[in-house]
Amino acid sequence: MSHSSEIQPKDIAKPVDKLGEVYSLMVLSAPYDKEGMEPDLKEPKDSWKTKFCASLDGFIALDTLVRPSTSEEEDEFVQKFINGLAKLFADSNNNFLQPLQLTMDYCAKCNTCSEACHVFEATNRHELYRPIFRSEVFRKIYKKYFTPGGKLLGKFVGADIDINWESIARLGELAYRCNLCRRCAQTCPLGLDNGTLTHEIRKIFSQEMGIAPTALHTKGTELQLKTGSSTGMNKLAFLDTIEFLEEEIEEKTGRKIKIPIDKKGADFLLTHNAGEYLAWPENPAAFAILFEEAGLNWTLSSSMIGYDNVNYGIWYDDTMARKVALQQFEAAKELGIQRIVIGECGHAHKAGIVSSDRMTYGEDKVRVESCLPLLWELVETKRLTFNPEKNNFPVTLHDPCNIVRHMGIVQPQRNILKAICPQFREMTPHGVDNYCCGGGSGFAVMQSLNFPDFRNKISTRMKFQQILNAFDEELVTNTDIVKYVCAPCSNCKGAIRDMLEYYQATDRFNIHYGGLVELMVNALTTLEQPYLTFTDE
Repeated sequence: MSHSSEIQPKDIAKPVDKLGEVYSLMVLSAPYDKEGMEPDLKEPKDSWKTKFCASLDGFIALDTLVRPSTSEEEDEFVQKFINGLAKLFADSNNNFLQPLQLTMDYCAKCNTCSEACHVFEATNRHELYRPIFRSEVFRKIYKKYFTPGGKLLGKFVGADIDINWESIARLGELAYRCNLCRRCAQTCPLGLDNGTLTHEIRKIFSQEMGIAPTALHTKGTELQLKTGSSTGMNKLAFLDTIEFLEEEIEEKTGRKIKIPIDKKGADFLLTHNAGEYLAWPENPAAFAILFEEAGLNWTLSSSMIGYDNVNYGIWYDDTMARKVALQQFEAAKELGIQRIVIGECGHAHKAGIVSSDRMTYGEDKVRVESCLPLLWELVETKRLTFNPEKNNFPVTLHDPCNIVRHMGIVQPQRNILKAICPQFREMTPHGVDNYCCGGGSGFAVMQSLNFPDFRNKISTRMKFQQILNAFDEELVTNTDIVKYVCAPCSNCKGAIRDMLEYYQATDRFNIHYGGLVELMVNALTTLEQPYLTFTDE
């Protein structure tokens, strides 16, 4: 296929090796505007092209979507997709049917959504990544098979897409070029949601066709239901980890803290993304230090899935999401606890507070809250006291989409930072207008084949630009000073970690990342030694 501007939705079935090539990307600010500051994109291996669908743009997200070897297998693949499409518009899809139908029926093609999309902008407005390109492909397929006009008049009413393995596989890949950040939905003058439509495409592939990224399904949800955690951490390993945290806290702060586990009668159950225990143990340790110093009556749970608030199902499969949600609620009910507080994990916020509320009913439900208002209350009421001078280095805040744009929790986290970080500065734009980290909707944990190249080079590009802009003065005048990106979300931290490594931003410019509670502990007046240490400081 030639230039991006020539690609149309009806070309999705076109017999070409690659429908769209990413020729150019948004130029980053100085010092990343010079040659040699970032790796080049690589071509996929020939063996990958033969086995998977690399014919959309050269990237492969669906590592379980394998080319059929016979015409019968291809026919079966197509029929399963059509069957799944029919189910999306049935009454049984009641949680999503109305927004899906409205998005299908009322799009004015004004393209307001396109300018809001960080992937579209990062690729210099490549047609493949225009939000309504994906929606229009889906709309044309639906029209062809499920509307009288489409069946009768075909291409004369826009039902002009040929259905075969290639076109459906490309649509499946397109559903994994969107972070589900809903920035497009926020700007749509009609309130339509291309993110919901993308989610529904993913749902057909998983629930009807058994196709989902290995990182999300087999090594994510299935592993969580089998062992208790998407990390594979079982109860014994969790208890060992908590002992390790207690030892680390004592070694680092001199405080001997016994972290409460399975404490009946606690005021609330605190849950973390289990990835925090393995990748960033200083985060759950910081929660323990703050809550113990404030004298809160809290606990962790060691029951099945009670120690992992991850729920990858909300990105691709409603059935799996509900199974996980019910077990997470059960962990609280076993302890007689009426309230779950979600730690620093954006997608767990949405999964536990919004999605689970829609997927469960009556006595199955447990009240779920964000940790951020609670943390601000501890600061505002001076239940904890801080010395801001301990955090006297440039700090900026990344707003996780699920917490801020989707749930409206905007102010507590920045109130805290304004109170404890003298050099806090906002990104531009910020709050509900902020850009996704680029790791949303599962991208942060999808490491197979060449998909990390898409994430690091394209979907995180706008966020990296925001970080460069937030520290632009120090990047030029003082490359040695520590610069801290506060990201109160486990998923976002994973994307930002990989982004900083990809661009060597820590080695070159001393840019670091971490959570909010680590900054709070670092500024405690009662703590003699710094909690944060920066190896490149």
